[in-house]
Amino acid sequence: MSRQAQSRAVVVGGGIGGLTAALALRLRGWQVTVLERADGLRPVGAGISLAPNSQRALDVVGIGAEIRALEAWEGDGGLLTPKGRWLSRADPKLAAERFGGSIVLLHRATLIDKLAGRLPADAVRTASEARLVDAGDPDDPARPARVSTPEGDLEAELVVGADGINSAVRGALFPEHPGAEYTGFTTWRVLVPPLGRPFTQHETWGPGRLWGTHPFADGTVYAYAAAMAPAGQRAPGGDEKAELLRRYGSWHDPIPAILDAVEPGQVLRHDVHQIARPLPAYHRGRVALLGDAAHAMAPTLGQGGNQAIEDAVVLAHHAAPGAPLDLPGYSAARLPRTTSIARRAMTVSRVNLTANRPLIALRNTAIRAVGALGPAFLLRGMDGIADWRPPQREPYVGAPPYAAQTRPGTRTARTPQDRTPQDRSTQT
Repeated sequence: MSRQAQSRAVVVGGGIGGLTAALALRLRGWQVTVLERADGLRPVGAGISLAPNSQRALDVVGIGAEIRALEAWEGDGGLLTPKGRWLSRADPKLAAERFGGSIVLLHRATLIDKLAGRLPADAVRTASEARLVDAGDPDDPARPARVSTPEGDLEAELVVGADGINSAVRGALFPEHPGAEYTGFTTWRVLVPPLGRPFTQHETWGPGRLWGTHPFADGTVYAYAAAMAPAGQRAPGGDEKAELLRRYGSWHDPIPAILDAVEPGQVLRHDVHQIARPLPAYHRGRVALLGDAAHAMAPTLGQGGNQAIEDAVVLAHHAAPGAPLDLPGYSAARLPRTTSIARRAMTVSRVNLTANRPLIALRNTAIRAVGALGPAFLLRGMDGIADWRPPQREPYVGAPPYAAQTRPGTRTARTPQDRTPQDRSTQT
């Protein structure tokens, strides 16, 4: 298959994974169109923790150094009980030595802006609902994949389904798959202005619930909470701040101060779903899935977004210019890894969100015992995850210009009207 026949890609979904894939593919020489159904690139959630594994993936697309410049992890931190008693302490220097870098916490919107800013303005189309019409045939150059939009159909040699946990692309590829299921717990996320005093970064585990507090580089405080709850349950009158005060208001400092600083109506709450039964593959035809569309997982290892970024650069690695599109290779590289991480994340959530008092006592005793051996022992839980390195070790350099630049909102992939008579006769 020629390079020209592989030059067009449509990415369905303008989140972190979709934009990373778009950038990686463009740097590989593909002409890319991103279709985002929302009216603007508005990420869901407040913060994201980028571990060394995803930072190395971002090196490949040229923004790793910018991300590391936002690093805000200073001093120690660790795991606490609701009364403020230490269960274990973290040493960021040891983590950096073990995994080749530190965690960087930033607002999701910041990462979205950095990724989107590397793409041509006309490469991203918002308020554009997309539907996969034909997955295409990778063995037949005359049969590209086809995506329907309100503005007309788009054809491409590669379609990337990055449309999230309720992925319509996944449903079209694997209609027999049950999709995502509720994990049994819900989450809250808040952002508040700097507290004006130092505090220890921490995660706190209580009966059937947890809380985490971390700063952004500008001092903004990001906090998250999780608790076991029935699916769909919401606070009376929609007052999620009151719900957080009820559940966590008596916990150790600085949690009460953070809750006092939360503006009413600014609490994000989402039930957590996961893909418990792995997909048979992350591709079919000329279509590849990535991120939550492929392997939605519990957030307890902080790897959901990180794995989507990994997916993106591995996918681009298997989409080399002038070579056959290797989507089976992409599935083979990603499915075992992400399945393993998703299972580990769910196991961790069962441990840290247990409400069983005897199990809590046993868990806390075990954590203290392991912690007494030194922080390095606690870091072993991220071995094989945070130390991952992408198959493409060097950054992709430059990108060819689009064959024909178009105005924002116009098509950048061929429509049925653009096809030759031979194309139309072979399209199914």
